[in-house]
Amino acid sequence: MRLAHWAVNAPLRPLLIAVFTASFVLPAQAADLLTITRDALDNNAALASARAEYLSVEASRDVARSGLLPQINATGNVAHNQQYESQTSSRVGTGAGRVNGDFSSASDDRYNTVSLSLEATQALYDEVTRREVTQTERQIDQQVYLLAATEQQLLIDTASAYFDILRAHEILEARLAQERAIGRQLEQAGEQFEVGLIAITEVEEARATFDQSRADRIAAESNLQVAFEALEQLTGQRYASIEALGDSMPVGLPEPSSRDYWVEQALELNPQVLAQQAGIEVARTGVEIARAGGLPTLQAFGNYQYGDSDIDNTAGEYSSSQVGLSANLPIYTGGRTSASIRQGTYQLESSQYDFESQRRSSIQQVRSLYTQVSNDVETVEARQQAIVSNRSALEATRAGYEVGTRNIVDVLNAEQNLYNAIANYAEARYDYVVNLLSLRQQAGRLDVEAIEEVNAWLTGDEVNFILPENGGDDRYESALDIGAPPQPGS
Repeated sequence: MRLAHWAVNAPLRPLLIAVFTASFVLPAQAADLLTITRDALDNNAALASARAEYLSVEASRDVARSGLLPQINATGNVAHNQQYESQTSSRVGTGAGRVNGDFSSASDDRYNTVSLSLEATQALYDEVTRREVTQTERQIDQQVYLLAATEQQLLIDTASAYFDILRAHEILEARLAQERAIGRQLEQAGEQFEVGLIAITEVEEARATFDQSRADRIAAESNLQVAFEALEQLTGQRYASIEALGDSMPVGLPEPSSRDYWVEQALELNPQVLAQQAGIEVARTGVEIARAGGLPTLQAFGNYQYGDSDIDNTAGEYSSSQVGLSANLPIYTGGRTSASIRQGTYQLESSQYDFESQRRSSIQQVRSLYTQVSNDVETVEARQQAIVSNRSALEATRAGYEVGTRNIVDVLNAEQNLYNAIANYAEARYDYVVNLLSLRQQAGRLDVEAIEEVNAWLTGDEVNFILPENGGDDRYESALDIGAPPQPGS
């Protein structure tokens, strides 16, 4: 009876994760998809970085525009000056009054000076700076699309992580049920072997199948734990439980059910496509800036200068002022202008190819996702029917086993087929949801409202996550701690 005792108790060994027992339900209300999505929008580090990058590019417009506005500079100088001068000369006399000897003189002057200058300029014609302002405006347009793309990517990543948890939860349920069922088969096989009804080979077959089911359960536990941690990385929050997806969720073709419609939406609304299109205008403006490098510039200027000194112990001051126009025409810059034009032209060409590549990629992804969603609709129905068929097959196999027309291997295979069908059904349901949201993302139509629609499919039932035992220390907690976000401006 030792074999039977081991088989019964193996599924009862401590699990790292408990997902169904009511005793593990925490008092806090389970988080739904919409709540977690809002947490991600508020706390995700990648999105916060993208928002800061947008604000940085927006500020660069004022930096570029400043070159077209008046420039006023003041310079002041206060100095103490000291000058020392020494001269020596030789003199030779003739006649009765001849004197031979050297003559020397020295001076040591100390005085103070004060000077002040004020200069103002105003650009009247500066095509380079004007086009630089235009380029920053195009860059802002591009950054708006890139920020939108980052937000949509966060939405799909959060939804995928959320449903990966539910997917792993349902698969774990199936693997636990499979382990229990095969454990019972192993127990029965041990009892039948001990009374001489079956051979030892059937016991070994049952044990091998049980060991495999146990390995599948352990892998499912690990997948659930990893899925919870992936969600934490996106939101910066830890969730003890989330809401489950209802069995009555609608499964149908995307609306409108036209692949060409979704392709057109992607070309019009996909932020990645629009960002690459805006990048063409940024590069085109760069060529215009290079060409403007050979044009003249014209500016108005005015300056005032004042000085005061007490040199030679005499107070004195002076002042001057000037108003006029200043023009500059680059005649030859060592080939810089023509080289800059070539450089900008190649960058424009590169951006055009990038846009075409993104356009083709988006079209291909939309077509593939539409096909996948369409197939998912049929797959969900087929997987659901497969559960019914495999359950009937298992019942028939068990009946045949009882009358001796089937052996235990047939029963074990039928049980594995049933629980694989249950796991495959869970995979199909969540593939449908994630692919549907991915289609909306590629079409540029994934937003919080789309998340709200899917959130309505949740039932309110909780899927719980219990952290593993950590031996009384906080090493596991420390490993999961992603740290506080940075404070802007610090």
